[in-house]
Formats: sequence, structure tokens, C-alpha cells
Amino acid sequence: MSASALAGRLLAEADLGQDYTRKPEKTTRHDDTTVIGCPALEQLGGDAAAGGSLDFPNKATATFLYSGSTGSEISEELYSDTAPKLTAGIKRISDAMTDCPVYQLVIGSKPVKIATQKLAAPALGDEAWSQLLTFTAGGQDSIVKQTAVRTGTILLVVSGSPALVDSHVEKALAKASTGS
Repeated sequence: MSASALAGRLLAEADLGQDYTRKPEKTTRHDDTTVIGCPALEQLGGDAAAGGSLDFPNKATATFLYSGSTGSEISEELYSDTAPKLTAGIKRISDAMTDCPVYQLVIGSKPVKIATQKLAAPALGDEAWSQLLTFTAGGQDSIVKQTAVRTGTILLVVSGSPALVDSHVEKALAKASTGS
């Protein structure tokens, strides 16, 4: 499925409700990002180590801010490829992240400690993975839940506030699967 077709299957503000606004997409490069303390992730690079995007040819992303509380957001990524390639790609990153329960990401000269915990995946799609990431920087913790679901030749990754991920992953999967 093309990137433009995937984009049409992303959640929109109307799907989420009035307390959500779409955040402008940024093209982020991670040339100045280094992983320390996790050889498996060091090989994958900065995007993967930070829970970032996967390397599949067709993808679409959207991020929403939730105004119902301070600083909460939820992001959705859709990827399309063959089922075996999607499974292998998400499994490789998920396994590497959970094999290193604690590692450090250095962005520029700022260290960020990341702790990962594998969670029970929801019974959705053909395959599913879920994990909790705790980012610690400057004495502040941020917790992000990441749930990935593969259904056929589409991979959905929903990340953000744990409660928002739990409440919207099924809706995102339904829209990604049917396009409506």
C-alpha cells in the first residue's frame, strides 16, 4: 500500500474527539544520537533506540496533543510491506529494546536514560507487541507506552501516554484495516 493510501487510514481529530489537535509533523534526523549500553540497539541506530520510526518503504504518521491534561500526546504510525518483513522488522526492534532493560541515549551532548519493560500485548490483529518506555532526562521522567499490531500487510504502531494508547489502539486498528 502506498504512503498516500496509508495516510488516508490514519486517525484524524474527528476520530479522537474535541480534546485533540493534530501536531505538525517534523522531519527529524538523528545524526547526533548515540546509544550506549545496548549493543543490539547500537546497531539499529538512534531512531529505533528512541522508539522512533521503522525502516519500511511505505509509511504514514500522525501525532496528536491531548488538551485534557498537561503534555499528553499520542502518535500513530502505519507501515505497509509483506507480512514477513513487517513481523521481522518490528520483532527485531522490540526484542533489542526489551533485551536491554536499561540503556542510555545521548542526543547531542544530553544523556537520556531509557528503561524498557515488555508488556502483555493486546489480542488484536495477526500479531501484537507492547512495551513501556521510561525516559529520564534532567531529573524528569516521561513514560510512553508503545503498542504495535500487524494485520495482514499493515503494521500499526501507537505510542504515547499509556491511557491514551489503551483507549485508542482498537479505533486506530479498525481505521487502518478498513480505511474508514
